[in-house]
Amino acid sequence: MQFKPISQTFTVTYDYQLYFTQNIFAPDNLLFRDIIASYKPEEQVKLLFVLDSGVHQNHPYLAASIKSYCKTHKDNLLHLDTLIVKGGENVKNKGNSTTKLLEAIDEKGVCRHSFVVVIGGGAVIDMAGYAASIAHRGVKLIRIPTTVLSQNDAAVGVKNGVNLFNKKNFVGTFATPFAIINDSEFLTTLRQRDWISGVAEAVKVALIKDKAFFKYLSDHAIKLKKRDMDAMQYVIYRCAELHMQHIAKGGDPFESGSSRPLDFGHWAAHKLEQMTNHKLRHGEAVAKGIALDLTYACLMEFIDDTTLDKAINVLQDLGFDLFIPIKNKSETEELLGGLEEFREHLGGQLTITLISGIGKKYDVHEIDLKVMRKALQLLNRRSKLNVA
Repeated sequence: MQFKPISQTFTVTYDYQLYFTQNIFAPDNLLFRDIIASYKPEEQVKLLFVLDSGVHQNHPYLAASIKSYCKTHKDNLLHLDTLIVKGGENVKNKGNSTTKLLEAIDEKGVCRHSFVVVIGGGAVIDMAGYAASIAHRGVKLIRIPTTVLSQNDAAVGVKNGVNLFNKKNFVGTFATPFAIINDSEFLTTLRQRDWISGVAEAVKVALIKDKAFFKYLSDHAIKLKKRDMDAMQYVIYRCAELHMQHIAKGGDPFESGSSRPLDFGHWAAHKLEQMTNHKLRHGEAVAKGIALDLTYACLMEFIDDTTLDKAINVLQDLGFDLFIPIKNKSETEELLGGLEEFREHLGGQLTITLISGIGKKYDVHEIDLKVMRKALQLLNRRSKLNVA
């Protein structure tokens, strides 16, 4: 007996909001309560909080404030526990934190109608999002990012992941958060390198998508470096807006294709993070990766010298050191090996996003390694002169 194939097609609509506030757990700030109440207006909802240890150190009152806030709004919020995990990229390198969170989800009875609420930098948010997405095949997640990079980029999308086999985000999921809440108060305690680091993602998205936004970054680079909060708040808002528009309008939110324009500069960045044992912040590595790819694009005549100078000058005015820490030929080849790792991560055809002008992305499927080596030399020579 022969049977015809049975076909099935269905569409799922994803919807989530990015909110902006200050002092989210102040008793009279009703935003968090209202977000939870929008899910179950007449019931208590169980909440397991995950707190970045760096945030806990800089805001020692926060854990108590969370508990008190939930008690004040106990008709809607049931505080189960606040789990403190070590921040930074190493939280994604070993499975201890993921296992610890999964154990807490199990022990505290967090179900698919409960929430994991993660408060921290991009690495902690990536890890917690991954654990939440695989527990019970997905429990509800709210992200409260606390760095510039996580507020304008890392926490905005639908990706979660941890590192494995010495490769960034080798294991991960696509899962939408229930909501994202950007609280500007967390930015006030950032170290200078973390304040600036996240602006690299804004430069990235401006270069590939928005000439006017790039001009804003150029005009306000010194203000941003000097920690002007109004300028930073606009940069975060516009960068996040462009990121979310890309997810919706790009037509490939779960990256089934080979083109990933939001990873402009990232093939080198990911490899540099790994090669420096994550001593480089992600944003610092992205700035170097963007500068390298811009220099390559200029050598390939995709952009002219003026465009290259404008882009490099903005990154340097913001305070980025664009020198790529390569000591010898062996390390150069190791870095270039990141291209193949990037291709593997994409699957299939290599696609590297460059630009053909400010605000104009340009995809290539082959990289001339000889020219890329020359780009590396030229960038490092230029970076040394800038430091001098």
